[in-house]
Amino acid sequence: MVKSLLMSGIGGQGTILMSKILSEGLIRQGYDVKMCEIHGMAQRGGSVTTQIKFGDKAYSPIIGTGEADVLVAFEKTEAARYIGSLKKDGTLIVNDLEIYSLPVLTGAATYPEHIEKELQTKVKNMHLLNANQIAAELGNAKAQNMVLMGVCIKALGLENFDWPAIIREFLPQKLHELSIKAYEKGLAS
Repeated sequence: MVKSLLMSGIGGQGTILMSKILSEGLIRQGYDVKMCEIHGMAQRGGSVTTQIKFGDKAYSPIIGTGEADVLVAFEKTEAARYIGSLKKDGTLIVNDLEIYSLPVLTGAATYPEHIEKELQTKVKNMHLLNANQIAAELGNAKAQNMVLMGVCIKALGLENFDWPAIIREFLPQKLHELSIKAYEKGLAS
């Protein structure tokens, strides 16, 4: 059986780092893992997506319409943008965060209202949390990706693995304690 995981965020939110940590952990658990990342205009605040498939034998990381078991959105409009990729019985994890695009900032467009209510009408299993705030309360909002990773791991039922060891391998030592606490907060959410 193959599981599909789609992560979408804005450049600089740590989407790719989270994907690399998850992929490495899944490989160490004996899964066949395929991952791809799409950067777009990430350095300019554009969308970043990563797709991971894992299981006994995964042939391609590409996730089609209605195929993702879990969608992790690092920002609310990213959830709306990729909701069509989620299975009907899939799990949606949404960071309750609004990042305004240049058109919104200049007044040429408006940020969509009530995204979370619209998303709730499309999925049965949605986790809405302010990972940014949780991470900020721990000491650094940039650890939001580790909060979201904890929620994702719980949703996938993969808690019984030493994820903190993988986190330590991918991050500088000065970020170990914060990142592991952020991961644990997400796991407990």
